[in-house]
Amino acid sequence: MDTRNLAPLIAMPLLLLAVEIGAVLLSLPVQASGIVAFEDPEDLANPVWFIGILLVFTAFLLLLIKYDMKRVIAAVIGISIFLTFCYIFAAVTFAAMGETDPAMVIAVILAILAIVLLYKYPEWYVIDGLGILIGAGVAAIFGASLEVLPVLILLVLLAAYDAISVYKTKHMITLAEGVIDQKTPILFVIPKRKDYSFIKEGVGKISDGGERAAFIIGMGDMIMPAILVVSANVFLKGSRLGGLINLPALGAILGSVAGLVVLLYFVMSGKPQAGLPPICGGTIIGFLIGWAASGWV
Repeated sequence: MDTRNLAPLIAMPLLLLAVEIGAVLLSLPVQASGIVAFEDPEDLANPVWFIGILLVFTAFLLLLIKYDMKRVIAAVIGISIFLTFCYIFAAVTFAAMGETDPAMVIAVILAILAIVLLYKYPEWYVIDGLGILIGAGVAAIFGASLEVLPVLILLVLLAAYDAISVYKTKHMITLAEGVIDQKTPILFVIPKRKDYSFIKEGVGKISDGGERAAFIIGMGDMIMPAILVVSANVFLKGSRLGGLINLPALGAILGSVAGLVVLLYFVMSGKPQAGLPPICGGTIIGFLIGWAASGWV
């Protein structure tokens, strides 16, 4: 293995851990504030709605990419990210100050500051730092809104969809290439060189399999396992290690890291890989082991 790739390959599991630990921590204010994605966490139709919304949004972006409507793409992504920041910061301010106008104003101001930073200086570490916040916040909201069974169904469906979209239709590659130039936290960027600049260099074409100055990994590859981590921690009872996390959630974390390691092995081929099949598979297996182990302690 090229030693230049060792540091970024270590960095990716650390990013995943940062998103998952952040999601567990943010799930506390999310629950306290009452911000939810679904009213009924037990409804097995929730994963279907999730997939349906994802498909519609993906189709819309692909249509914009086809007609080279870069400004519209930037606007859609920017508005989506801004609203996501608003929800995340509102969860924290509502938990601290109650559902008040000042709390909402502070949340909006923080969201505006985050967006300004992102668009004024979209360097890789800014994108990754804000990406961790977005990933953790989204996972906290959805994980606290869905019980374990709907999440398991969701991860299986998403893993299958990811495999089809990367290896069969390949539209996920087209989507990634169409949005990465917007320099927004849709993808994590992990440089291979110390002097790398995402602003100046970008990452190049994803589909050609050639040498690139940075690795990239999709935001969804980090968010989806974290949703199961949060769901297991919120909805499953039992003792918590350090008073913070239970065994099923810890098992999901360890399993997701193992799944990511498997993914990275195939990533070294230089070809685009579907991240969710190994990551979701590892997360589910780890969760099941932790769930079984929780009955023994």
